[in-house]
Amino acid sequence: MRRALHLARRGEGWTSPNPMVGAVLLRDGRVIGEGYHHAAGMAHAEIEALEDARRRGEDPAGATMVVNLEPCCHHGKTPPCTDALLAAGVGRVYVAHKDINPLVCGNGIRCLTEKGIEVHIGVLAKEAAKLNEAFCKWMLVRRPFVVLKAASTLDGKIATASGHSQWVSSDAARRYAHRLRRRYDAIMVGVGTVICDDPQLTCRLPYQVECRQPLRIILDSCLRTPPTAKVVSGALPGETLIATTDRADPKAMNLLKEAGVEVEIFPAAPNGKVDLAALTDTLGKRDITSVLVEGGGRVLAACLAAGIADKLSLVLAPKIVGGEGAITSFHGELARTMDEARQVHDLTVRRLGHDWLMEGYFKKPTCLPD
Repeated sequence: MRRALHLARRGEGWTSPNPMVGAVLLRDGRVIGEGYHHAAGMAHAEIEALEDARRRGEDPAGATMVVNLEPCCHHGKTPPCTDALLAAGVGRVYVAHKDINPLVCGNGIRCLTEKGIEVHIGVLAKEAAKLNEAFCKWMLVRRPFVVLKAASTLDGKIATASGHSQWVSSDAARRYAHRLRRRYDAIMVGVGTVICDDPQLTCRLPYQVECRQPLRIILDSCLRTPPTAKVVSGALPGETLIATTDRADPKAMNLLKEAGVEVEIFPAAPNGKVDLAALTDTLGKRDITSVLVEGGGRVLAACLAAGIADKLSLVLAPKIVGGEGAITSFHGELARTMDEARQVHDLTVRRLGHDWLMEGYFKKPTCLPD
């Protein structure tokens, strides 16, 4: 199953809105075939493993299939995997956990067991569920899994009082940030970040690793995004969506649309900013299963205040900035007392170059069905 999870991760950034799935076919403890889901619309992992076995001259009949997610039993863009397993004569199947998709959710397992195939459930279930945590949330509530990402100094600053922020973290941490951009469907910042830093908001990995570019989302309630900004220029790969309100300047909207940028009006929250709950509802309907929020501090705080944040990815650099005017990671009042402070659960800490990476959850990860 660990090998299946390793294979599944090869589809990272390409399979959405499908889950990442890997499969290993065994006979007498020997691997005779393996595969993974390469991208949405392509063959599923089980099919890849069966075909790999046949290419090796191996007969799948009577073999054991190990897969990190319940085999599908319905017709989508590809035929049911359960049909292929039955036709191949596979003897037994080990599954990490059931598919939370209501079209599957136990039906795939039942289809196999009713035909006499031995099915075991629960091997490395927690690890497998974490791999597809974004898919699980989106499938349950049709809203994207939202990750708040920041890099700050030890005293919680993401920029100096003058606004200087390049660079808070190390090269290793910035490479990790680009791996996150590859993993998630969209990347979101506020218009202040666009004005101050003019970022590209693209996935750029070393060694010319191919990336599926995330949708760039700019929160801009009054449409202050400069027409000269890189995210507007049209020279970057990927697409840009500017989320605004009815306070937007019509002339600015026309200029941005003429530049090829998508501009959509959303309801305004009581503070006049874009209603983040309404935005995530719309993104979920567009099959955006995950969003990486890169700030700045006010946007990160707003996501927490709106209750849309699921996970934290915080890089701590061994630096001290100080200063009352320096911007903090979460620049906004979130708690009047310590009892009201947002709790981070299941926190993990590891080195990342010269920095420390802390990751945890604001909400308990989406539960899988029994």
